Amino acid sequence: MPALTLREVLALDPVRAAEPELLAGEAALDRPVRWVHSSEVYEGANFLDGGELLLTNGFGLTDTSAETRRRYVRELAARGASGLAVEIGRSLPTMPPEVTDEARRLGLPLLALHRVVPFVRITEAANRAIVARGLSGRSVVRPWGDDHTAALLADLADQAALNQPEVEARAALAGFHPGPGARLIGVSVHGAHEVTAVDRAVRLLGGAGVLRAAFPGDVLALLALPGSVSGDPIRTVQEAFRTAADPGLTVAVGHVVEAASGWLRWSDTLRAARTTLELALTVPAAEPAAPEGPLVTSARALALERELTRGGVDANRDRLARLVQHALGPLLAWEAAHPSDLVRTLEVHLRHGCSPTRTAALLHIGRQSLYQRLERIESLLGLEIDDPDLLGELLAAVCAHRVVRGMGAAQVRGLRTVA
Repeated sequence: MPALTLREVLALDPVRAAEPELLAGEAALDRPVRWVHSSEVYEGANFLDGGELLLTNGFGLTDTSAETRRRYVRELAARGASGLAVEIGRSLPTMPPEVTDEARRLGLPLLALHRVVPFVRITEAANRAIVARGLSGRSVVRPWGDDHTAALLADLADQAALNQPEVEARAALAGFHPGPGARLIGVSVHGAHEVTAVDRAVRLLGGAGVLRAAFPGDVLALLALPGSVSGDPIRTVQEAFRTAADPGLTVAVGHVVEAASGWLRWSDTLRAARTTLELALTVPAAEPAAPEGPLVTSARALALERELTRGGVDANRDRLARLVQHALGPLLAWEAAHPSDLVRTLEVHLRHGCSPTRTAALLHIGRQSLYQRLERIESLLGLEIDDPDLLGELLAAVCAHRVVRGMGAAQVRGLRTVA
């Protein structure tokens, strides 16, 4: 299907409400319109890439010479603009004759808008129509067919070449309208073939907006929490999924981004959720899992694992193996000869602030047994576990050990690796 034309843009209700009068460029009404922008800056032509219809209230054309106005029209034509629409009646009582003359000479469509219609209404309607036409006319066959929501989520998660107006228009087409102050959180669910768990979680969250779609093997979602929601939004979303998701599902929650921070940040939280899910499926958990219910984790819970595998698991294999051997060599040699759980004990202890009470409870052992394990670890490594200078290195090493073990298991199971 061909792109939206200028003639079709003029037929849109918000444009017709502005009572447009075509003053020049009749022969170019069937040229394609790639996007609709509004600008009151005289140098607006510098921001065009070609194919845009530019809307202006004419403020930049007031108090300028006739030659300056002609040059403005020439620059628009040189940049490949599809047309110029000027609001008449506020900043400009009439269209300057030199603007009309230059537009006619160059064949640039020139429109006089005789009624005031907020430009945001015109640009939203036109750009929605442009995006819808572009999506329905794509010749590339994608696995989600005509599902525009799935296409948008996939493009965001893959960080495809996008721009903010396009993302906002496509999100609006899907009914996604994050309000002022909304916070967005990406979510990826493994083991589900439909979006039921996401919908149940959204109902529990109350008032949250959502973009969600099912892909082969996974469900991807972008949640919009109102700014009025109090407390930690990550924990709030995790608790909703712990209640809503079925046993056996794995749910990964990305980080929080402001809705107004731009599409690249929207992409970041979706990519963080997807990477976190991959790690949750590939790397053994640091702590004992709940016996029943779904596994719900987050990008911040696996922040260290994500940093250790940045650039891909396989690309970091040798570096992580060296880190593990350097910091934990004697401990690993002991475990190879004496079945024990010392490395795991060390990691749980470090992750919980070296609290004996919390560590013993999580490992389901008595405190005296824990003290014996910790003494054995310190004896083998020749150091004190609670030495502040060693905490970072030891925690990175035990985490890397778990990641390396997960790599081998993933290869046996044929799982994907994080990219």
